Amino acid sequence: MYLQKMFSCSQLLSRPNALQTFKRAASKGKMPLARAHGKSFAHRSDLRQAKRIVVKLGSAVVTRGDECGLALGRLASIVEQVAMLQNQGREMMIVTSGAVAFGKQRLRHEILLSQSVRQALHSGQNQLKDMSLPVLEARACAAAGQSGLMALYEAMFTQYSTCTAQILVTNLDFHDDQKRRNLNSTLHELLRMNIVPIINTNDAVVPPPEPNSDLQGVNVISIKDNDSLAARLAVEMRADLLIALSDVEGLYDSPPGSDDAKLLDTFYPGDQHSITYGTKSRVGIGGMEAKVKAALWALQGGTSVVIANGTHPKVTGHVITDIVEGKKVGTFFSEVKPAGPTVEQQTEMARSAGRTLASLEPEQRSDIICALADLLTERKDEILSANKKDMENAVGTGRLSPAMLKRLSLSSSKLNSLSIGLRQIAVSSQDSVGRVLRRTRVANNLELEQITVPIGVLLVIFESRPDCLPQVSALAIASGNALLLKGGKEAANTNRILHELAQEALSIHGVKDAIQLVSTREEVEDLCRLEKMIDLIIPRGSSQLVRDIQRAAKGIPVLGHSEGICHVYVDHEASVDKAIKIIRDSKCDYPAACNAMETLLVHRELLRTPLFDQIIDMLRTEHVKIHAGPKFASYLTFSPSEVKSLRTEYGDLECCIEVVDSMQEAVDHIHKYGSSHTDVIVTENEDTAEQFLQQLDSACVFWNASSRFADGYRFGLGAEVGISTARIHARGPVGLEGLLTTKWVLRGEGHTAADFSEHGSMTYLHENLPVAQVLPGRRTTS
Repeated sequence: MYLQKMFSCSQLLSRPNALQTFKRAASKGKMPLARAHGKSFAHRSDLRQAKRIVVKLGSAVVTRGDECGLALGRLASIVEQVAMLQNQGREMMIVTSGAVAFGKQRLRHEILLSQSVRQALHSGQNQLKDMSLPVLEARACAAAGQSGLMALYEAMFTQYSTCTAQILVTNLDFHDDQKRRNLNSTLHELLRMNIVPIINTNDAVVPPPEPNSDLQGVNVISIKDNDSLAARLAVEMRADLLIALSDVEGLYDSPPGSDDAKLLDTFYPGDQHSITYGTKSRVGIGGMEAKVKAALWALQGGTSVVIANGTHPKVTGHVITDIVEGKKVGTFFSEVKPAGPTVEQQTEMARSAGRTLASLEPEQRSDIICALADLLTERKDEILSANKKDMENAVGTGRLSPAMLKRLSLSSSKLNSLSIGLRQIAVSSQDSVGRVLRRTRVANNLELEQITVPIGVLLVIFESRPDCLPQVSALAIASGNALLLKGGKEAANTNRILHELAQEALSIHGVKDAIQLVSTREEVEDLCRLEKMIDLIIPRGSSQLVRDIQRAAKGIPVLGHSEGICHVYVDHEASVDKAIKIIRDSKCDYPAACNAMETLLVHRELLRTPLFDQIIDMLRTEHVKIHAGPKFASYLTFSPSEVKSLRTEYGDLECCIEVVDSMQEAVDHIHKYGSSHTDVIVTENEDTAEQFLQQLDSACVFWNASSRFADGYRFGLGAEVGISTARIHARGPVGLEGLLTTKWVLRGEGHTAADFSEHGSMTYLHENLPVAQVLPGRRTTS
């Protein structure tokens, strides 16, 4: 084993050094080149550029819950992440605890073994249960555990062809200039040879921490625990990033576990006074206060810091890589405080103003929407000027497809149409919030009502569709919901002016903050993790965007559909004219739309008929590329390219044609390969059509009508926030009604459940009462 390890390390040392590896990766666009040290990163997203990284593993991370031995599974996942980052060309260093715990385990085992032998010789086996363990001195435990801890690290890293080296330090090594230079030189040489240094305080000889020793400025830091060691090391080695893993999620504004404790996403040096610290962790000699002081010291020295949880079983396997990828994990320490509020603060502002918005009279909410409609036409020159900048930027970069550019573009006619649509929403909003859906007299003088209320805080994420902003804003206002908007950067200028107009309209009744535009550098995935602050996410964009959001938003409902695989089935009793018109409109009117036809199902009896020939000729005339389904291809001598998958959303002038033997087979095909969005039957047989409409469980099912009718505006909803294929809540085109939920209101006169018990004096009536639209004088809030 010893020779094997030596051979493994010799192979690693013969490799190109880490700097060369890093430069090659950077030249291929995979990794950034080293940056000039001296200033920490301002934003989380910049952490992707970190080259030299120190990972500090706290005692609670490395040790088991009983403090006797190491958490091997947790440690293995951390080693895997460090090795992966090292093999990417980054320079990784580990500051680790665990020697005392590992040594304690070994010494207890030895003591128990020796005691059991002595007692077996002198007292007999029956007294083994009375053995007691002496209190073990920490330095002795560290001396016994240090070699075993290092051997474990070496064995784990060898699995990833990564070599390690052990360095033990004390406070004196940093205060003695010559020793500090030697340490610095050793670490740089190890990094040059692509070796991961594993550093720990030499707990076998180090004196106990002095209670009053503390941070003493930028140039000096007392090494009294691994937090201060990691901070000192990171600054000495000019590290880009220090990741401090502990047993808490990050830094809270008050002790974790208290009712009002909030996890701080970002911490700024000037915010220390607003923090209340709790007790230290179950093991180790530091605490959160020590971590914060060490982090601020490192930050002042030019190293970015993140404090995160390294013990949570659901995130330990990717916590380090997530931090390096810039994801919102733990608490990020930054010297650059943003000018505006954080997204968490924006959400709280929106929720507070949204509750006021929901309590307004319907006429007041309608006034706000009409004011926004007026502003769209009155200030159209400002809007179009901002949109022109976005269009010029988009064309200049060349990153947007023609279809995306078309969505990005605004015009006077588009703004006029938007204004008209908003006025329709204003009219429909009159009886939305507070509408009584059901009234029941439970008993005498005890009435129950089910009424409509807003959902709460909506997060709408949209791509290249600035016209989406006023539409969704109007629907949110009409339904009394608070709204968070996250638009694509390609429409930043247009979105900004449209949001300003929305807030100007909201100001009429003092609810300006009910709609917030997220303009910070927040990743969509990070927004999807705000499950305690956001009630519903509505993605508006590509199917890939929707899928990504559905995957990321594990704790928040997502309203939408990831695919729009819409079918048109042409029955053998179909009208020629209707079939041609419907197929042309469904596929060619707007091929990129989610309600465009992607698969054409044709009854087998229509093959080699004039109707089928006319369908093919029309599609060719419209320049639609045809892919043959397996069954259709079997009928042809020379067929078009066979489809790769029958579950494909082309989003362009392409479609699949497949043959079915009956209406029932068409239904079965759609159930198997469709996305439950919109499906159409073209037939003159009413019985066949009714069976199709009843059996198919898609959100929209049409008879002799284009799939393009699956649209909120065409349904008369005024506007839509999207189309949902979900089975619960809203389904199909979602307008104002889909942004409402309900609550139950019970009005009594001192009634109790005991009144209706066996010995009570009251009986249930459960009489249904007439439903009023809005009960006068009984306004409701969410």
